[in-house]
Amino acid sequence: MRVSLLASLISSTLVLAACNNSDDTPAAGTKLDLAVLQTTDLHANVLSYDYYKTTDDTTLGFERTATLIDTARKENPNNLLVDDGDTIQGTSLSDFQAQIEPVKCDSQLAIHKVMSAMKYDAGNIGNHEFNYGLKYLGQIAGNSMKAGPEAGQNCKGPDFPLVTSNVNNAGDSKPLFAPYVILDRTFKSADGKDVQLKVGIIGFTPPGIMDWDKRNLEGKVSVLGIVDAAKKYVPEMKAKGADIVVALAHSGISTADYSSNMENAVYYLAKDVPGITAIVSGHSHSFFPDGKNYAGIKNVDNVKGLVNGVPTVMSGFWGNTLGVLKLNLEFDGKVWKTNDSKGELKSVSTKDAAGVATVVPAKAEIAKLVEKEHQGTIKYVNAGVGKSEYRISSFFTQVAPTAAMRLINLAQTDYATKFVKANLPQYASLPILSAAAPFKVNFRGSGFTDIAAGDVAIKNIADLYLYPNTLQAVKINGATVKLWLEKSAEQFNQIDPSKVADQNLINDKFPSYNFDQIDGITYEIDVTKEKGSRIVNLSLNGKAIDLKADFIVVTNNYRASGGGGFAGLDGSQIVIDSGGDANRDIIVKYVKEQKTLTLAKQGPVANWRFAKVKIAGKVLFESSADTSALSVAAQEKISNIALDSTKADKSASVFSIDLSK
Repeated sequence: MRVSLLASLISSTLVLAACNNSDDTPAAGTKLDLAVLQTTDLHANVLSYDYYKTTDDTTLGFERTATLIDTARKENPNNLLVDDGDTIQGTSLSDFQAQIEPVKCDSQLAIHKVMSAMKYDAGNIGNHEFNYGLKYLGQIAGNSMKAGPEAGQNCKGPDFPLVTSNVNNAGDSKPLFAPYVILDRTFKSADGKDVQLKVGIIGFTPPGIMDWDKRNLEGKVSVLGIVDAAKKYVPEMKAKGADIVVALAHSGISTADYSSNMENAVYYLAKDVPGITAIVSGHSHSFFPDGKNYAGIKNVDNVKGLVNGVPTVMSGFWGNTLGVLKLNLEFDGKVWKTNDSKGELKSVSTKDAAGVATVVPAKAEIAKLVEKEHQGTIKYVNAGVGKSEYRISSFFTQVAPTAAMRLINLAQTDYATKFVKANLPQYASLPILSAAAPFKVNFRGSGFTDIAAGDVAIKNIADLYLYPNTLQAVKINGATVKLWLEKSAEQFNQIDPSKVADQNLINDKFPSYNFDQIDGITYEIDVTKEKGSRIVNLSLNGKAIDLKADFIVVTNNYRASGGGGFAGLDGSQIVIDSGGDANRDIIVKYVKEQKTLTLAKQGPVANWRFAKVKIAGKVLFESSADTSALSVAAQEKISNIALDSTKADKSASVFSIDLSK
């Protein structure tokens, strides 16, 4: 009897164990296909619309990405939809909701409204999420912000969790957002059975936010390096039962030596952190895999989309592309492993060899959700601020002084001059210089600024000054001014005077927003010299600049705080802080005061040029394919360039520049 009872108990236990195994743990060899769908760097491009030109732009916009998402979900029933950050800032729509008619506590931000409608699983915090300050971020993030004085506002955020693991509240060192989430999901295995999967999703943002948004963050938050945070939290996620870990890294791919401040750390995230199943990458406004970018890097498969063996995808910017990371998962009895996974990119707009575009249709429901915000933004950007007697264009801002850069520098100088007179009489004798960079010269597909003569509206100034930077000025000596210019001159490739073959003047990997042109002095750039020794004939009022003398240089908060890695700039040199006045708004105010811009007063001044040198072959650069581009050059009195060719798809024209003139 006892034997029979014992046998019965053992049998029951085995049956229960078998049931538990069936319920919770898949059989060894179980296979599962999972597609991770990614958007990144949407920058509030909800619609296929250019608010700077107030016209449709079918090459971008979440309303078209949404159609790609619908298609990808049909093709991949097992899926996750994630966003990799830089979501809430970047268009006049985002400025309108943050600064002009602030979104109310009980309302969702327009971009969050449409993303919630598409049922995202999770989102990351990018560097531009901090641009409008922590109070605003805490509001629009809803209850996703977990620490700090701006948390707990109980406002309406997105209907999905926001995570980031390497930003902490300075007061108590607690994570500002949840470092990660572990989602319980049910998927279908290859043989059609339900599989319970615990999906861990962890986020990372560039540590550089402490420089780029110093005004908003100093003393309020602290940061960890991306890899350092991953090493801290990924083991914790695994210990809490995460079957797979998807890293949302608002970070690009670089093989430069790793440091805790590294901006683009995905290579090392994949290499040095065990336990990460897949990575979605962003921040760089680039594409991976695409067979071109990141080619030739050791342990990077730019066809399948593998970085140090970890499946990785990076899907462009502004909603122009959906990333699809197809994970082939297999359970080995203990853990899930990836087999033959690959990344794919789906574009909203493609062109054939003849330049004929094929465009993905917009998902109609998206526009309906944000119609009120959209119309409000259009009304705002169309508000007039003045007139211009000349065309304001960025076509040639990388190769010569132009009216576009001159306008920015004049407005900044005017502001700083008045500020010093009113508040800093001790600096009244110091020369005031101004630094400005061209933002829209088609770097990473940004397009160009091109404002017709006539009425000037807010949208035009926003197009010229793309970012919501605030004005700051630094006090530095002449030696640091020279170092500043040397860093800017790294935009150019070194040109060999004896080379007969064509040479490209501009390094297309150098961010145009780091090509500062400093007004108030004169200088030449010798592109035949190595980096660091290109600035010659640096003068003030016709005399060689005194490297020990002090100057005030007006710029923006990004540069003044050390953004871009300019030697001698780390925030400690700031002597003018505008108190939050945006550079863009300062330009608007300047134009309003001037009423009409004229070439005689606001036209380009030849304060910099290339050092004259005879080149054996052609020196080339790309600019707009606009057929009237050379008329802009004539207006700017740029006489040493000529049209060389135009690309077949009309995406750009190639110009030659005669450096001997």
